[in-house]
Amino acid sequence: MKKSRKYLALVIVFLMLQGCAIYRPKPLDKHVVSQTLSTPDLESIRIKAEEIRHPILKPRNIDFSRGISADDAAIIAVIMNPALRDERDRLGVADAQLLQAGILPNPTFGYSSDFPIGGSTAGTVTAYGLGLDWDIRSLLTRGAKVDAARARAASVNLEVAWKEWQVAESAKRHVYRLLYLDKQLAVGRKEEAGLRKNLDAVRKAVGMGNMTIVDENAVDATLRKIHTTVLDIKKRREQERLTLNRILGFPPDSVIPLAKGMGLPSSGNVPSLANIMNGIEKRRLDLLALRMGYKSREASLRAAVRAQFPKINVGFSHARDNTDVISAGFSVSISLPFFDRNQGRIAIEKAGRRQLFDEYLNRVYQTRADAASILADIKSVGKQVDAADKATRSLQKLVRISYRGFLEGNIDVLSYYDEVDRLFSRRLETLRLEQGLADLHVALEITSGEFLGRK
Repeated sequence: MKKSRKYLALVIVFLMLQGCAIYRPKPLDKHVVSQTLSTPDLESIRIKAEEIRHPILKPRNIDFSRGISADDAAIIAVIMNPALRDERDRLGVADAQLLQAGILPNPTFGYSSDFPIGGSTAGTVTAYGLGLDWDIRSLLTRGAKVDAARARAASVNLEVAWKEWQVAESAKRHVYRLLYLDKQLAVGRKEEAGLRKNLDAVRKAVGMGNMTIVDENAVDATLRKIHTTVLDIKKRREQERLTLNRILGFPPDSVIPLAKGMGLPSSGNVPSLANIMNGIEKRRLDLLALRMGYKSREASLRAAVRAQFPKINVGFSHARDNTDVISAGFSVSISLPFFDRNQGRIAIEKAGRRQLFDEYLNRVYQTRADAASILADIKSVGKQVDAADKATRSLQKLVRISYRGFLEGNIDVLSYYDEVDRLFSRRLETLRLEQGLADLHVALEITSGEFLGRK
């Protein structure tokens, strides 16, 4: 009998160990960090882009040989951005919490043994006792806890998708900025090259006595000013390139070509405020996440209310005393809720539910205000772009007239190159306004929670 009980105990211990997790180390050393942060090959990125799953972003075929577009950059950023790895780890934590919420507490098994060691021990035997009890209150709260954890996991999933959407849009913004800086750089280089030719011609004329040193200094001063502007544009472009590489998860020294003929945002194809707000609560991922978070709080409050029920332990026992009398029975223990009626947890859950309720209302209100503000800015900047275009065309005509006057001797060189400088500044200002319009378009996409059209 003793051997059989020992064998039974060994079998029970063995079966319990089968369900235990095994620890495996995960070292954090230089090799692991370098390998994790290494940039995968472009083919791997292309395959992942075709298989991406996201509530807003759709699978996309990326051809790196043609350069990347703003929409390509959005997908690449979601795939490669290192900061999003940390966000996605929250999904694993939420899934683990859901698993934990569904696990019932283990029953408690007890064993005792009493050995007769003195006194009148004739006819006595070794006494033992077996007991098994379990808290049945966990059955009352399990359903609500699982519902809360499931809603929390869904909320985290939506929050991560919202962060991915923001990172994707940020990549688009920096692609647009790079594109407009390239346009500014092209304007500056073209103007600089033309002025260098003019300076060479003026110097020859000065040497021949046809022009004065004052004329040469005027051209040289304009050239130096434009050259300084070109250097500043190059500096800002390099900063934008490094920022884009960081968002895309590429090394700083990577040179990512941009696609030619890329569609650009304009002020003429934006939706109205009514169209943006129509269905936005079912479209904005952060609002959906808050709704799921609120649902989780509701379930947590329901679990806290149910946990007011007194703790009840039900047990069964089997024992043999020293006189070899064997008995079996059961026991029930109930905690008396004189002091702790779970009122603290209920109050916490109620306050948390109220906070989420108000946060949701505030987010919806803020979304409407942001959309209205961005649309007003787009309309205003659009008018500024139109006005800048008209002013640029007028200045171009004026420069052509001034050039003829300069050749005929009716306009001095200082006046002519002052007009040249004004035209150059106006062209750059127009491009800056168009870049600002592209930034506003990206901001509107983030606020609306969907892709918008481009010209």
